Formats: sequence, C-alpha cells, structure tokens
Amino acid sequence: MRFYVKDSERKPDPAPVKTNARLVIAVGVVLWAVALVLGLIFSATLASAQKSWWLSTCLFGIALGVFAFFKVRNR
Repeated sequence: MRFYVKDSERKPDPAPVKTNARLVIAVGVVLWAVALVLGLIFSATLASAQKSWWLSTCLFGIALGVFAFFKVRNR
C-alpha cells in the first residue's frame, strides 16, 4: 500500500456536491424549537431529575442555528 501517489498517476478530484445548507440549518432550528417546547411542557419532570440544563441547551441550539442561517446566506 502506497501513501503517496505521483502527480502523473493522480485521478482528477470529483466535482463538489451541491447542497442546500440553508434548508438543513432551518430544519435543525425547527427541531431545536420543538425540543424546547417539549422541555417546557415537561419542565417539572426535568427539574426533578436535575436535567433542567436541557432547556438552555435548546436555546443555545436555536441561537447558533439562526446565526449559522444568516452566515451561510451571506456566503
């Protein structure tokens, strides 16, 4: 097995795959929002299990998703 290939033996790089990153980020933000709503519904259960930090995790996920949505849009 060789780790180095000569330039003359190299195959051309494949073309980049076109994706819709904004759609993926938007779906992720919606899923974080659903998780936040469910966390708020079951907040008493989360508090008794000492897992109330999940609510802040959902908020950070939404905030980072919104930031990423606008960052990708500007690219």
